[in-house]
Amino acid sequence: MTEIIIFLEDIDPVVFFGTNNSILDKIRGFFPKIKILVRGNELKCMGEELEITIFAEKFNEIVEYYQKYHRLDEQDLEKYFFDPDHMKSASKGEFENVLVFGISGKPVRARTVNQLLLVNEFRTNDLIIAEGPAGTGKTYTSIALAVRALKEREVKKIILTRPAVEAGERLGFLPGDMKEKLDPYLQPLYDALHDMIPLKKLETWIEEGTVQIAPLAFMRGRTLENAFVILDEAQNATVSQLKMFLTRMGVSSKFIITGDTTQIDLPRKSDSGLLQAIRILGKIEGISIIKFDEGDIIRHKLVKRIVRAYENEENEVDRIKKVSFKNKDEK
Repeated sequence: MTEIIIFLEDIDPVVFFGTNNSILDKIRGFFPKIKILVRGNELKCMGEELEITIFAEKFNEIVEYYQKYHRLDEQDLEKYFFDPDHMKSASKGEFENVLVFGISGKPVRARTVNQLLLVNEFRTNDLIIAEGPAGTGKTYTSIALAVRALKEREVKKIILTRPAVEAGERLGFLPGDMKEKLDPYLQPLYDALHDMIPLKKLETWIEEGTVQIAPLAFMRGRTLENAFVILDEAQNATVSQLKMFLTRMGVSSKFIITGDTTQIDLPRKSDSGLLQAIRILGKIEGISIIKFDEGDIIRHKLVKRIVRAYENEENEVDRIKKVSFKNKDEK
């Protein structure tokens, strides 16, 4: 009789083994000669040496599959045990073009033309500027790319940052220390990460510094090497702030800048560093600028109509101004 203990590292056994242990019961059904006891994150397995060896090998493959795709159901197990290559070939077919798998097992993939362009440009460029209206998935797709790069060990850390323009104006009125005051402003970044990384794993990575979320001002003086760095809401970074951020780029790093030039909260729109960056950096090799539009909006159908209405209003105002200036010149 052989006995081994398998520890499920960074896996929630309640989620992994399914509702009412449905997944565990399925596994037991495929190994009727092995006694499997579960206590917390530990599996205690007893049986003949050969049976235990086979079980350990197959169970490890199942765990690797779950860690990669964040999903495991009875159908997956049946496919695997009747087709041993299923786990290894899962990236094909239904998993094609998937960036990462969310914590519920839902695949996160590029869903629009410009999201796909962002993914493709990422392969050949170290700096990408993604500009466009709200709801186009600029930040979400960028964070999915970052999580994938970290999991595949292409980078050692993820750094997410925002210019705390709005928070900076109101910090004195908010309770708590600096982190507690800034966290609400950075919450959209946390929300995206929570969709893609199990809570306990994310908390560990944040504690270790593997994932860092901070306002743009905290980037000054740093050199960001072996990192995937995303600057969100870049339209609210001033010219000097954006220049500071860009010069933080270190060896083996990837930078993505996202923003919406129609939502500049700075006192003067002309102070936006994003406007200047789009104008002067587009022809530099290794930099790609992607313009998202209303066709990429994947939120409620009304969002597209709202964006279009505001664009029409701005275009009409610009037209009236031009006519006014022309009339003045003629006089």
